[in-house]
Amino acid sequence: MKVLKFGGSSVGNPERIKKVIDIIINSQKKNKKIAVVFSAFQGITDSLIHTSEMAARRNIDYLTRYTEIEERHFLAIKELISKESRKSVTATLKDTFLELKNVLNGIYLVKELSPKTLDYVMSFGERLSNYIIAEALKCKNAKAEYLDSRKLVVTDDNFGYARVNFEITNKNISEYFNTHKKVQIVTGFIASTINHETTTIGRGGSDYTAALFGAALDVEEIEIWTDVDGVLTANPKKVKKAFPIIQMTYEEAMEMSHFGAKVIHPPTMRPALDKNIPIRIKNTFNPSFVGTLITNKNGHSKFPIKGITSVDKISLLRIQGSSMVGIPDTAKRIFNALATKNISVLLITLASSEYSLCLAVPPKQAFTAKKLIEEELKYEIKDMLLEPVVVEENLSIVAVVGENMRNQTGVAGKVFQALGKNGVNIIAIAQGSSELNISAVINQYDEAKALNAIHDAFFLSDYKSINLFIVGTGLIGRTLFKQIQNQIDFLSKELFIDLKIIAIANSRKMLFDVNGLPINEWEKRLFSFGENTNLNDFVWRMKELNLPNSIFVDCTTSELILSKYLEILSSSISIVTPNKKANSSKYEFYLELKHTAQKYNVKFLYETNVGAGLPVISTLQDLVSSGDRILKIEGVLSGTLSYIFNTYDGKIPFSKILKDAQEKGFTEPDPRDDLNGMDVARKLIILVREAGYKLELEDINVENLIPAKARGKGSIDNFYEILKKYDKDFEKRRNDALKEGKVLRYIAKYENGKSEVSLKAVGKEHPFYSLSANDNILSFKTVYYYDRPIVIQGPGAGAEVTSGGIFADIIRIGNYLI
Repeated sequence: MKVLKFGGSSVGNPERIKKVIDIIINSQKKNKKIAVVFSAFQGITDSLIHTSEMAARRNIDYLTRYTEIEERHFLAIKELISKESRKSVTATLKDTFLELKNVLNGIYLVKELSPKTLDYVMSFGERLSNYIIAEALKCKNAKAEYLDSRKLVVTDDNFGYARVNFEITNKNISEYFNTHKKVQIVTGFIASTINHETTTIGRGGSDYTAALFGAALDVEEIEIWTDVDGVLTANPKKVKKAFPIIQMTYEEAMEMSHFGAKVIHPPTMRPALDKNIPIRIKNTFNPSFVGTLITNKNGHSKFPIKGITSVDKISLLRIQGSSMVGIPDTAKRIFNALATKNISVLLITLASSEYSLCLAVPPKQAFTAKKLIEEELKYEIKDMLLEPVVVEENLSIVAVVGENMRNQTGVAGKVFQALGKNGVNIIAIAQGSSELNISAVINQYDEAKALNAIHDAFFLSDYKSINLFIVGTGLIGRTLFKQIQNQIDFLSKELFIDLKIIAIANSRKMLFDVNGLPINEWEKRLFSFGENTNLNDFVWRMKELNLPNSIFVDCTTSELILSKYLEILSSSISIVTPNKKANSSKYEFYLELKHTAQKYNVKFLYETNVGAGLPVISTLQDLVSSGDRILKIEGVLSGTLSYIFNTYDGKIPFSKILKDAQEKGFTEPDPRDDLNGMDVARKLIILVREAGYKLELEDINVENLIPAKARGKGSIDNFYEILKKYDKDFEKRRNDALKEGKVLRYIAKYENGKSEVSLKAVGKEHPFYSLSANDNILSFKTVYYYDRPIVIQGPGAGAEVTSGGIFADIIRIGNYLI
C-alpha cells in the first residue's frame, strides 16, 4: 500500500486536478491499494485566514472575499463533476458554505478571532477540496470516498499547532482502513481533540497527515506530490543550475528543510523515520520522473554534499562579556528566557573562549529576543560583566548539507574558498559534530551569489560559469565578440566553460540581460533595445546583480572608466583590460589597484597592456615571484612602429606606411598616439613597475616622432597632409642608418634607474635587427639570466592577437574563481 499526498500547487485549478486524477487512477492500477491526502486548493487557506481577520476587524468586505472563495469552488464543480452528479454535490457544498458563512458572521459580530475559531475556519479549505476531488474521482468510475481526517486524527487542544495523540490516532486509522476498502480521499492538515473540537497540526500539516496515515498503516512508501522534480540541490529560483537529488537520508532531508528547503517539512518525516518508511518527492507536472527518494540509506553519490539551502532573512544576536566565561548557567538562562516567548533559534555559535555567543533568530522576533535576554541578564549588564545585546539585521544563513562530508576532507575549505573568491563575507559559522551540515551567516544581499558560487564549486566543479560585463565595441571589442562566438561550443564541450555576456556597452548604448545576451545577435540587440549609456548606472547595475564569477572587461582606451576600477574591484568583480592607462597613471593608483584586487580576492589582469597577446606581463611577474631581480629591460613595444620601420625600405613614403598600418588595425584609433611615443612610454612604465621599481611618466626621456608642426589637435586627415611634408626627414634618418649597415628601431629601455624611449639605429649584432612585420620583441636581463637575457618575440599589435590575449585572461580568471 502507498499513501499519496498532493499539495495546493498540484490542485491549483481544475486542469491541474484532472492531471492529479489521472495520476491517482494510474497509481491505483499499479499499487491496488492507496490512500490520498489533499491540501486545500492553492491559496485558499491564506484567503480563509485573511477573510476571517477582516471579519474580526468589522470590515464588511469580508463578504466579498467569502464570495470569491465560494465561486472558485463552484467553478471547480462545473469543470470536474458530471451533470448527473452535479446537483447533489452542489447541494452539499451549499450547506458547507452556509456553515462557513455563519461562522464568519459570528466572528464579525463578536469582533474576535481566537486560535480555536481560526482552526475551524481553516478546516473548510481541506474539507471542500477533498470532497470535490472525491466526487470527481467517482465520476471517473474510481472507487473512492471522502474521509474527514478529524474522525481519526486526535490531538491536544493547542490550537494552531496541535500535538497528535499517536496511540489513539494509530488505532483509529488502522481500524477504519480494515473496514473501508475504497480509495480514501483524506483531508490533510486538520484534526480534532478528544472532545471533537477542530484543530490544525501546523506548518506542512498535509505532509504530516500523509506521514501519520502511512506510519499507522505501515505502508510501502509515502509519495509527496508537488510542483518540482523532487528535492533539488538548491532553490531553483535562486540557482538556475540546480538539479534533483535522486536519493537522500531522512537526516539530510530534515537539515535541508530546517534551513529553508520548501519541498518537505521536518515533522513530516518523523513518523516515517520511526518506521523506516521511504518518502518519495514527485512532480505532479512531470509524473514520469523518478523524483527524490528519502530513506534511511544514503545512496551512491559522486558529490561530497547533497545540497545547499538557505534562510533568506534572519537577525543575529550577539551576547558577549566576561560573565560568559566559565559560567555554565548563563547560556541556560538565555535559552530559558527565549523559550518563555517561543523564540525560534535557527543557529548557535559559541566562541571557544566562551566570551561571546551568537544566535540567529527570525527578524520579527529579534528585538523581543534582545529584550528578553537583557532582562534576564540585567544585573550582569549593569555591572558591566556583559555588554548590551547587539542585533545585526539583513542577514541570511546558507547551509551545505550531506552525510558524505563525514568521510571527506576539504569540504569546509571548499565552501569558504568559493565564498571568499566571490567577496562574500562570513559573519558567523556553525558546524555540528555529526558533520552533516556547515552553516554560515552572511549578508542577505549576497545570498543568491553565495548559493550559486557554492553550487558551482561542488556540483559543477568541472564546469566553469563566467559572467561578463563588456564595455567597448570598437575594433578590439568587436573582435573579442567574434572570437567568443567562434569558440563558444568548444568552451562548453571541451573546457566545460559556460560563458555568458550579461551586459554590453559602448559610448552610445548599453544593454543588460541576466540570462546572457546571444553572442550572435549582440549588435542587433544593443542597437534595438539598448538604453543610453551611463557609466555610473552600468557599474551600479553590475554590482546590484551581484552575480558570482563576474568579470568586467574594459576594451576601451577611455580614462573615464579608470575612475570606476577601484569601485568594481572592491565589489569583488575581477577586471580584464587592454587599457594601459590605469597601470601607467600615477604610481600610487597602480599600487592601489593591485592592493584592492588582493584585498577582495579578485583578479586584475592586463596581459595585453604590453605585447598584445604575448606572454610578457606574466613572464615578468613569474621572474619577480621566483626571487629574480630585473637588471635591464629593452624592447620594441609598439606593433605600429615595428611594422612601420620593418616595412620602411624607402620605396614607399613614411606617411603612406603609417596610413597602411592604421587601416590594418595596428595603430591606436589616432595614430598620433603611437608616433608621439607616449604609448610606448606607458608600456615601459608598466614593465618597470611590474619589475618592482617606481617609475612615473615624467621620468622617461621620450622622443616624439611627430614633427613639431604636425602636433596640433586637428583632424587625422589634416595630420597626414602635414606629415607628407616630412617624409624626406624620415628618409634621411633611414639612409644614415643604412650607410652604417643598420636599421631603425623605436626602442624602450630601462637600466640602472634610467629610462628612455627613442628611435635608434641597430646593427646585425643586435637581437632587434631581424624584426619583421608588426612583431614586438623584449629582452629581460636579470640576475638569473645575466649572460643570455630572456627574449620574447611575436606579433605585438592587431585586433586578433589583442582580443586573443583578453580572451585568455578571461579564461585564467575563470580557472581561478572555480
